[in-house]
Amino acid sequence: MKNKDIFELAGGRRFISGIYNYCDRWCERCSFTSRCLTYAIDSEDSNDPSSRDLNNKIFWEKLHAIFRQTTEMLNELASERGIDLTSLDKESLSESVSHQIDEADNHELVRASRQYIQTADEWFESEYPLFEQKEDELNSLLEIGIDETRFHSKARSIRDAVEIIRWYQHQIYVKLKRALARDDSINEELEDVIFERDSIGSAKVALIGIDRSIGAWGKLQEHFPERTDSILDTLVHVDRLRRRVEQLFPQARNFKRPGFDDV
Repeated sequence: MKNKDIFELAGGRRFISGIYNYCDRWCERCSFTSRCLTYAIDSEDSNDPSSRDLNNKIFWEKLHAIFRQTTEMLNELASERGIDLTSLDKESLSESVSHQIDEADNHELVRASRQYIQTADEWFESEYPLFEQKEDELNSLLEIGIDETRFHSKARSIRDAVEIIRWYQHQIYVKLKRALARDDSINEELEDVIFERDSIGSAKVALIGIDRSIGAWGKLQEHFPERTDSILDTLVHVDRLRRRVEQLFPQARNFKRPGFDDV
């Protein structure tokens, strides 16, 4: 795209200023592609992206409902099994953790999010035969005349859950590292304010990824109840991470992302 075209696009009133600063970069699932300048610049598709907005809004609303149900289930299971969800690691943690550290990569949140990447990878690697088994099961049901709509709905639900987990497992780490990274040389008051805002905004994006991941793991637990124990281990880790992010960034949930949180 030529510079002239970019400037012409940027002047369009339909675009929401700065909406791309605190998004999850998942354009295919976004409800605001028709109002995003970055998407307009990057997209090679001339079709109107607004046609997908409504469906994606409904999709994320349903997933948020699943997130709430899953956290309730997690709290009940944790209480029954004596699991402490308020501590981040499975072993003991330092009671006092600095909010600002020299190396964000060594922060407990970043370490925990990095561990989650490995945990998710290991789970999918070890449980790969489970998905093949489920596919065979659904195909068998289809062959004997089970409602085809119901079959496709289950298959789509499993696929969506896996895609969500896979999309956010790395992004949570990236966003938390950005939220915690600080240049100690920044002294100007305005720059401090800008940093704080970006830090809180990045933390909110990480929390959104965590919420959606919890909802997706909950959906997998519904489809694979025989794997409740292994999924619960992962859910406990992610939920502890969520709680710790909320403790360190108490304003993150209330951060207003341009466009997404304006309504």
